Amino acid sequence: MLSDLLSGALADASERLSERSLAQVEADALARPAALDALAALAPRERVRIIAEVKRSSPSRGALAEIPDPAALAVSYETGGASAISVLTEGRKFGGSLADLEAVRSAVTVPVLRKDFIGLPYQVFEARASGADLVLLIVAALPQHTLRSLHDLITELGMTALVETHSAEELTRALDVGAGLVGVNARDLSTFELDQNLFGTLAGQIPSGVIRVAESAVKSAEDVAHYRQAGADVVLVGEALVTGDPVATLAEFLAA
Repeated sequence: MLSDLLSGALADASERLSERSLAQVEADALARPAALDALAALAPRERVRIIAEVKRSSPSRGALAEIPDPAALAVSYETGGASAISVLTEGRKFGGSLADLEAVRSAVTVPVLRKDFIGLPYQVFEARASGADLVLLIVAALPQHTLRSLHDLITELGMTALVETHSAEELTRALDVGAGLVGVNARDLSTFELDQNLFGTLAGQIPSGVIRVAESAVKSAEDVAHYRQAGADVVLVGEALVTGDPVATLAEFLAA
């Protein structure tokens, strides 16, 4: 599944490249105002931080919500107390786009994450050109030299990489490239199976000073509390917010 998602995302990026050159996208990226400081926004506090996700569908659940106005949804997330907004920009399986990212960036004041299957520098420049402050890098999808070079490029552009892991070996690789924001995804992107206890298993291996993000398997405030008790500084939430009242749900999650 992960291989298919990555190859599709790279094919779509190559198609966009044929219409908008790397030089054009790079110039647009460099012309943007400086990215927001996502590490400061997500730094450990007394209360858990939430990254709220704009997510129309997923391979595991199918259609979740139409979201005709992603900007309005993002505003409701910020109103509800989200510390950052994640925007799915993958189109084939998640129904997202860079236009969604641009709309959200123009509507909120908190950092915005481009969540996609990133494997090319072109996609990183696209992210910055569209206003992203953070970019997702999935360790399982990338050889180490590519992970390092993309992480370095994200940093050079003033953004922050959210480096996603799913095993002790992947966590070691994330730390080896200097990741300051590390995610542990309960969902295995090869099989799409869930293990909510995986975060707790790996959290102790994430050193002090690195922000710990728990991803996936969040349906209730109890799930947020579970991750918080296991050491999560931040919890990324998607489906539970787009399928319910986002402001009320965020209030419950932040109080967990």
